[in-house]
Parts: sequence; structure tokens; C-alpha cells
Amino acid sequence: MRADAMRNRRLLLDAAAAEFAEHGMDVSVAQIAVRAGIGKGTVFRHFATKEQLITAIFADQLDGLAAIGEALLRGTGAGPVAAVRGADALLAFMSAGVEAQVGDRAFCQAAGAIARADPQVRRASQRLAAVAEALTAEARREGSVRDDVTGHDIVLLINAASQATAPLGDTVPGLWRRYLSMMFDGLRPAAAHPLPVPAPEETHFTSAAHRA
Repeated sequence: MRADAMRNRRLLLDAAAAEFAEHGMDVSVAQIAVRAGIGKGTVFRHFATKEQLITAIFADQLDGLAAIGEALLRGTGAGPVAAVRGADALLAFMSAGVEAQVGDRAFCQAAGAIARADPQVRRASQRLAAVAEALTAEARREGSVRDDVTGHDIVLLINAASQATAPLGDTVPGLWRRYLSMMFDGLRPAAAHPLPVPAPEETHFTSAAHRA
């Protein structure tokens, strides 16, 4: 892809993500094109349908969170999490994921329903799960989370924490941090009891995506 085409695609994805986050899924392609500063025809040259655009944005968001996790694994995270490890790195990763979903809950729900079986979304989901497992493994090795916690558990808990305050919308900013903290305390090994059901595996996610 040429440099100008790559630039237009990036502008388009960023503009569409912002429009969906601010105004919901009914935003028109024309509105997205105006925000991106490109022609409507350029949008359709990159994405034949609005659903394809939504799929690409969702995959982009998953890759963005995976990149945050990879930076934490390398010890190159930004700001106050620049050098955190173990449980602190895992919590920083989960916080980034919950914050992103809370800020764009309507879009994330719609994108998940539309696109999870798409190959690019599956690749991004697998990358995210691998990063989550690597961060969880570090925390397990240092003894700060229970031995039976997996990366797939972490991904599902990110979604759960983002939904915990959904009935309140944004009336209590930052309330999600309360529930994420409760969940994270439940990951710690102190007074842990055996879990009644094994953790899900990659095959379960694949089957669920195809059924959806």
C-alpha cells in the first residue's frame, strides 16, 4: 500500500472510531469522511461496506490494547507504568482495556456482535490473548495471582469490569476502577478456593465466534 493510501486509511480509521464513540453507530459514512478530511469515495475504496469499516476499527482497537501489553512486557510502558512488572503490569493492562471500553461501550458492543468471526479480528484477538497470558504468567511466577488464572480469564474479566457500571453510564466517572479492584483482589492467591469450572481455551472462543 502506498504511503498516501496508508495515511488515508489511518485518518479514516481514527475519524470513524471517534465518530462512533461520540455519536453512536448510526453515524453516516459521509460524516466520517468529513471528519477524516477525505472524500466519501475514498472511504469506499478502502472499505466496501460500513460493516467492513467497523470490523477494521474493532481489530485496530484490539491491536492497540495488545501493543500496550507488549510495551508493559518489555518494561517500556508510558508514564507511571513505565517500569511496572508482575501484578502491577497486569493491573495496568486490565485498566487500559476497561478504560477503553468504558469510553466507547456502545461501539465495542456492536463491533463484537458484528465482527468477531472475521479473520482480522480473530488474529487481533489471538494476539491480545497471547499478551494477556504472558502478563498473567509473570504475575503467577511472582506469586501475586493464583496459579489457575489464565490470559483468557483476564480478557473476559476486562469485559466484565467494563460492564459492571453500564447501568450508570458515565454518571459516576471512574467508578469502573472500584469494580476492577474488587475483581483483581479476587485473583490474588490469599484464601483462594478451587474454581468450579476450568478456564476457557482458544477453541471455545473460536466456536463461539462462528456460532455468532
